[in-house]
Amino acid sequence: MPTRRLSMRTIREVLRLRWQCGLSNRDIAASCHIGPTAVRGYVRRATHAGLTWPLPETLQDAQLERMLFPPAQK
Repeated sequence: MPTRRLSMRTIREVLRLRWQCGLSNRDIAASCHIGPTAVRGYVRRATHAGLTWPLPETLQDAQLERMLFPPAQK
C-alpha cells in the first residue's frame, strides 16, 4: 500500500529547514515527525524540479505539487 503524501505545508517546511536552516535529514525528520528517507526524497524532488529557497511567493500549493509530483508519462 503506498504511503500518504505529506501536506504541502509540511513539504514547504522540509525545504525551508534544509535550504534556509541547513539542518540534516535526521533533524528535519524529527522536527516534522517523518522519516529521514522521506526528507531526502522531497529535497531530491525539489532539486530536480529546479526549486531553490526562498520559494517564489506566487507559487501556490497546487503548482508546487505538480512540480514535485508530475503526472506519470505513458
